[in-house]
Amino acid sequence: MSTETGKPEGNKEERRKAAQAAKRQQKSTSRLYAVQALYQMEVSGQTVERVVAEFEQFRFGMTLDDAEFADGDATHFRALVDGAVNYQAKIDQMTDRALAAAWPIDRIDPVLRGLFRAAGAELLMPGTPPKVVITEFVDVAKAFFADGKEPKFVNAVLDHMAREARPEAFQA
Repeated sequence: MSTETGKPEGNKEERRKAAQAAKRQQKSTSRLYAVQALYQMEVSGQTVERVVAEFEQFRFGMTLDDAEFADGDATHFRALVDGAVNYQAKIDQMTDRALAAAWPIDRIDPVLRGLFRAAGAELLMPGTPPKVVITEFVDVAKAFFADGKEPKFVNAVLDHMAREARPEAFQA
């Protein structure tokens, strides 16, 4: 027992683990929101500033028509969207090298384009291991394409992109 609170020490560890799990969930939600934001920017022609502000004001943790939007990590969301926009040419080149020659990035589904750009931005940032980035964005693909072959396609393309962006993470 803790002498300060009179509660078992295990509760402190459980709270720490719960906080870590909540933080991971917020980052996962931020990845999904980043893909949605990039898609919205592409199809609507809106600026990054406008779309980011809209997501932060109206999507993060909001309840609408009895549907509750998950809360995301705003800092991670902004980093992904800004990275995707600022490094779009580099990310698109990495994506093109991972795709078959007959299917350059401008020919694929705009949701997948947004996904590859958000994932590419995270792969270019230090911090998150590439295998975690791949797994997280494959899960995002599953959210958009639950019954399709897209998640396997995303896995293959992101694996190629990750090996290019962070080869040191794949050395034995």
